Amino acid sequence: MASPQKRKVQGGRVTAKGTQPKGEAAPVAQPYSSGYVPGKVSPTWVPVLMFGLLILGALMIIFNYMGWVPGGTSNWYLLGGLGLILAGIVTATQFH
Repeated sequence: MASPQKRKVQGGRVTAKGTQPKGEAAPVAQPYSSGYVPGKVSPTWVPVLMFGLLILGALMIIFNYMGWVPGGTSNWYLLGGLGLILAGIVTATQFH
């Protein structure tokens, strides 16, 4: 079976490739939808808080399993440790 013949399209580029019309400003880059702005640097407390929460949550879980927490082992210590780890992950999303 033969393929259909291609149609010729009129038109094309209005300006030469790599140029822009005179009098027009270059397009302004829009910020990303996630809020990330290139070149923006996070304050020092963001990574410190992030790693602090992650480490503290992991230590809380480990200490619970070792029985080194006041009042004996409890599921509340596990939930607290997981909450701290989750808070560290949420803080990590704000790190640039």
